Amino acid sequence: MSKKLDFDAMTVDEMWQLHEEITRVLSVRLTSEKRELEKRLTQLRRDKQTGPLKQGADKDVARAPRRKYPRVYPKYQNPQVPHETWSGRGKTPRWLQAALKTGHKIEEFVIKNAAGATSARRRK
Repeated sequence: MSKKLDFDAMTVDEMWQLHEEITRVLSVRLTSEKRELEKRLTQLRRDKQTGPLKQGADKDVARAPRRKYPRVYPKYQNPQVPHETWSGRGKTPRWLQAALKTGHKIEEFVIKNAAGATSARRRK
């Protein structure tokens, strides 16, 4: 398209025809580009599926079942709100952090008759 269009000299009908032609050409080009991209995407998916995980020994590691862990019973309890407990694992709960900051010791929050203590006696 070497000639320059003079939009001021064009009638509304000519502009509308130009618009329809541009829309048609764009639609065809976008559709063909979309098909090409979809082909590349399916090729990349195939390459990913036949990658090192499918071929090597890592395949067995990836499918290994998760180990079952024993239940962890709570060791600490909030005396003001008894249903708030902590097993001693993971992040320290806010109620215990606040109590420790005010000068309390963690031994004050130990549950005396914890389920873990009774099961430990049974194991011996």
